[in-house]
Amino acid sequence: MPTKMLTIPTPDGRADAFVAFPDDGERHPAVLMYSDAFGLRPVIREMARELAGQGYYVLVPNFYYRHGPAPVFELPEYIDEGARPAVFAQVMPLLKAHTTTERSLRDADAYLTFLAGRPEVSAGPIAVTGYCIGSLLALRTAAAHPDEVAAVAGFHPGFVVTDTPESPHRLVPTLKAEVHLGLAEGDMTPEIISELTQALDAAGAGDTCEIYPGTVHGFTMSDTDAFSAAGLKRHWDRLLSLLDRTLTDK
Repeated sequence: MPTKMLTIPTPDGRADAFVAFPDDGERHPAVLMYSDAFGLRPVIREMARELAGQGYYVLVPNFYYRHGPAPVFELPEYIDEGARPAVFAQVMPLLKAHTTTERSLRDADAYLTFLAGRPEVSAGPIAVTGYCIGSLLALRTAAAHPDEVAAVAGFHPGFVVTDTPESPHRLVPTLKAEVHLGLAEGDMTPEIISELTQALDAAGAGDTCEIYPGTVHGFTMSDTDAFSAAGLKRHWDRLLSLLDRTLTDK
């Protein structure tokens, strides 16, 4: 399966990104994948390859590109409880600087423009998926491009319901995409889940929220102690089903 690193022109520079797609000479629907806060690394590349193996052109940008190319952080091979304080000391300042609304929307425009021009990508709508903070970026992208994004998925999402005017849940009325959010137990309070679900239901967003039993935040990431094999499998089941019923030309 072809994979490569490439760069995408943006208003703020050139974003490095990983792509994976089937090696059959055909055109395939595109999926824009946003990583979690730990960024573009081997586990994310492996997930992109697995998704591409199901018949999709998968683009995973390094949303920290303004700071430098991936890998941006010096991460241990396995992130456990003991490693987390040092990891988060690296991650949080960059996360706050590089995922602002203004920057992420400029980047989303560039990523979708790139996908629209790829000869390997079929005509028609795309999907956007994200993990942790990537769920926030996915929802922003879908809300900003309602006629281009047919599906949006987020897993163990972070910061999607806040008390700020820019909270992603306030963008839901502009969505046309079908939405699936796979929550870990404890990701959100029942009150926040209710508020988010009501907003999604009012927008006709479909699949909406599901709590994955026996999981903690970060459950899809096999390079962390949050990993759940059952949670990852449920994630693939839900994601592939969503993509299969929303994307054309597959």
